Amino acid sequence: MVAVVHKAVATCTEILNHRSAEAQPSGGCFSMGPLLPLLTVLAVVPQISLASHHPLAYSHRQHARAVTLPAGWTARGCVTDNPGGRTLGDDSFTDTVGMTVESCVTFCNNKNFIFAGLEFSQECYCGNSLLNNAANATSTDCNDACKGDATELCGGASRLNLYWSGRQPPPPPTTVPSVGLWESLGCFNDTAAARTLSVPAAVNGNFSVETCTDACFNLGYPIAGMEFADECYCDTDFRNGGSPATLADCNMPCKNNGTEFCGGPNRLNVYNFTGTLPHGPVAPPPPGGGGGGGTPVFPATNLPPPWKYAACFVDNAHGRIFQTELNDNPNVTVESCIASCSAQNQTLAGLEFSVQCFCGTTLVNGAVLGAEADCNMGCGGNTTEACGGPNRLSVYTALPNGTVPSLPVPVAKTTGLPTGWSYSSCIKEGPNGGRVLPNQIDFQIIPEKNTTIDGCLTRCREYGYPAAGLEFGSQCYCGDFADVATNSGGVAPEADCSIPCSGDLIHLCGGPQRLQYYKFSGTIDVWHQPANIGRYEFLIGGLVVPLVATVGINGKVNFLEKLGTGFPNSTGAYELDLSLVHDFDKAWRALHVHSDVFCSGSLILPDKSARQLNVGGWSLESTFGVRLYAPDGKAGVNGTNDWEENFNELHLQRGRWYPSALVMANGSVMVVGGEQGSNGFQEPTIEILPTPAGGPTWLFMDWLNRTDPNNLYPFLHVLPSGNIFVGYYNEARILNPKTFDTITVLPNMPGSVIKDDGGRTYPMEGTAVLLPQHAPYTDPLGILICGGSDFGQALDNCITTQPEVPNPTWTIERMPSKRVMPCMAALPDGTFLIVNGAEQGVAGFGLADFPNLSALLYDPSQPVHQRISILNNTIVARLYHSEATLLPDGRVLISGSDPQTNFPNGTVKFPEEFRVEVYIPPYLNQGFTQPSYTITQTDWAYGGSYAITVTLHQGTTANMRVSLVAATSSTHGNVMGGRTIFPAFSCTGNTCHITAPPNANVSPPGWHQLFILDGPTPSHSQFVRIGGDPGKLGNWPAFADFTLPGV
Repeated sequence: MVAVVHKAVATCTEILNHRSAEAQPSGGCFSMGPLLPLLTVLAVVPQISLASHHPLAYSHRQHARAVTLPAGWTARGCVTDNPGGRTLGDDSFTDTVGMTVESCVTFCNNKNFIFAGLEFSQECYCGNSLLNNAANATSTDCNDACKGDATELCGGASRLNLYWSGRQPPPPPTTVPSVGLWESLGCFNDTAAARTLSVPAAVNGNFSVETCTDACFNLGYPIAGMEFADECYCDTDFRNGGSPATLADCNMPCKNNGTEFCGGPNRLNVYNFTGTLPHGPVAPPPPGGGGGGGTPVFPATNLPPPWKYAACFVDNAHGRIFQTELNDNPNVTVESCIASCSAQNQTLAGLEFSVQCFCGTTLVNGAVLGAEADCNMGCGGNTTEACGGPNRLSVYTALPNGTVPSLPVPVAKTTGLPTGWSYSSCIKEGPNGGRVLPNQIDFQIIPEKNTTIDGCLTRCREYGYPAAGLEFGSQCYCGDFADVATNSGGVAPEADCSIPCSGDLIHLCGGPQRLQYYKFSGTIDVWHQPANIGRYEFLIGGLVVPLVATVGINGKVNFLEKLGTGFPNSTGAYELDLSLVHDFDKAWRALHVHSDVFCSGSLILPDKSARQLNVGGWSLESTFGVRLYAPDGKAGVNGTNDWEENFNELHLQRGRWYPSALVMANGSVMVVGGEQGSNGFQEPTIEILPTPAGGPTWLFMDWLNRTDPNNLYPFLHVLPSGNIFVGYYNEARILNPKTFDTITVLPNMPGSVIKDDGGRTYPMEGTAVLLPQHAPYTDPLGILICGGSDFGQALDNCITTQPEVPNPTWTIERMPSKRVMPCMAALPDGTFLIVNGAEQGVAGFGLADFPNLSALLYDPSQPVHQRISILNNTIVARLYHSEATLLPDGRVLISGSDPQTNFPNGTVKFPEEFRVEVYIPPYLNQGFTQPSYTITQTDWAYGGSYAITVTLHQGTTANMRVSLVAATSSTHGNVMGGRTIFPAFSCTGNTCHITAPPNANVSPPGWHQLFILDGPTPSHSQFVRIGGDPGKLGNWPAFADFTLPGV
């Protein structure tokens, strides 16, 4: 018997619509292919396959060895499977020695199935539909070598390597209304202990409604019933209180005819014969050719040690007593069943109904002994051996003294739960196969064969979800109370949740289409909804869609955009004078770059002019580009400087697309990672600017090489030790700033609640900042990372860590909504504004959907899990290539969006966004007058004391604060050089003395916006330089066509 519950006919959209047999690194099923015609006959579900950020990104990945398939068959990647509800449920076989892709596909092809799948190195499954919410899986999950050919892949744990014939599937199964003179009576309940139809019948040939009704006709019975896909029962009347059940409960396709339903778990599809039977009822002959009053059968005795016969057990008295059922085998023997169980390291074997073999290490569901005479059916492959009977198992054991461990009847777990959790009830899944709770935990996190209530509840709580449900014994789901109220079909009888947990066999984990539902009673994450939420305002129309936004020390905003691959006639760079936004023509000044800065990296140097450095670019020479701009002019007055670049004189050692850059504590510039131009190979290296003498000095980093291409625009931060934090993909480490060797490998960054391989850097693209540092700088420094993607769904959390404490860990705080491609701007009061992005997809052109229009405020001064406030909304979708930048007046400039996303008919869905907005944070939305100050010394030495004269309007210097927000350049949500410092200060009257940070580890050399805060209200900033220019960047590069400001 193949116990496959037909929960829902999933569409093949996300599985078939992707490239064949490509091994994708670390997750996701990537597609650029067209939607296949067969999908029109299947119900549509959300597509989860995603193209990469450039079409050839994975063209150089390693492939499994090519196989020779029957005509029309192609590989379709790795998909999920579940023993409780198979993805392919029509036919199967196991070959523990010789399984190959060719043998499996040929087997399915010869039986006219359109899908074939291989699992666990030795199992082959066939079908005409992808069932039970099958979905794409990470290709590396399918990593088991085939038993018959180690160069081929044959799936993995609960993962299928899927193959497709290219043919259209048959219609989904239905309840057949009639077969000849047999009329359907619908679905009826049944139990093994008290059968509704009492006469089991052997079916000749393939199992279907037709063959079962034929068997009952030939035996002279007017009522026929099919159960569990391949069991046939007959009778003259309904017995033991058998009564109609919901038709949807009979949801298992017939074993050999996937177009018909043949009952379900403890459910019968019942048919009544309306004609004249050939004779009266007769006793059926026993299946398998033996026993039952014919040839006597006996337990097998000549077995390999230490195996021996134990006893005849009742099956299904309280549920199935074995957890693992092998495929039906008409030639099974006791010896072959034991051999299969031994190969799986199981110590118990059971045989039932002549052709069924079960394996396990303990019996479950309160197994009880049956009469030895009831195990009277001969094995299909040896009619003298006892192979159980109808709902009777001949059980053999390899344990000492013939021991057969048995666990009691499982019950719902109601005590000893993780703190805060309580059991609610057994509830129904949604109608039409809809899910109550949206987040199913991946089996890589909670193993399919080791699911427990505690493990599920702990996972949901950790990621901020107060509603948890378990189903099918091995599936864990997380969500919110609102999901249950909206989606559930209501409370179900407790008896419907009848499947024991795979990792805790004395407790129940739901049932078919039934959830064991648990609720968390405490508060996990608090999202404040303040009365003052700030607001968005339109600032000015733009000339281009900027990729890089940088506020210069002249108070103007420098925008860089694609040159040559962008808009016609663009010069690639423009400067916005914020004092002239009322006059469009005067507000914008054209600057000029000489190569394409598309997806380059930028920061502000610590030299006297606060030059803006831009490195890398799109292709060819531009990927080696090193560009410099010294901001000049002042409010209302244009400067005359422009971008300076000369590839022949100054360039990177390695071409880089999507690199990051950092000013280190010694004043040099570190450039990390990227790719070798558009669609190029990875560039897993680090180099230093100015380039050291002595030939090539770049360094290969294996951790970048290993995580390509999911590590672009890595997060870089100088730590108080002077060491360097690097965050890339879902990993993080601390580097020595002199050798760039790894000092510490940090724990992997958490992903989404459903799986751990979600990423935080491009193309998964979250955003990261350092948490504020406060004098005297003795507290550990924290890092905050928000958003990202798990290769399709955006992440809905922020994570924090303190990388230099002993045994650092990550703390997860759930956000109110999902967000990929967010932007985060540090505010002068120590909070962080989170804006922009999408709720689905990844970064890249046309790869994201459902814009996130809300703004959030993250306040690290509040307790963990209470730091997020929900602010205002915008009407402007800002997706790929959008930025958020703190302005000197305390507002945040919001710019860009270049998604290049169209509807299927070619019309624009999300436009390239020229409009520039500002966000007015709550501290400027109260009607208070901003404080002000004067300062004369703006070039600060470490530890020095510097005077300012302040003017306050609300409070006194007793409640005043001073903050230093590092001057940054922002692209793709990566704020390069970001840092917020609250220095020590003292005041006498309105004269205050600020103590500069003590060293370059606390505050690497560079420029900062200096703010004072009168209560909550910040002043306008002025720029100060801290730490000078120890790397002497002001004298670099020493070429006549570059303007050098000096150190």
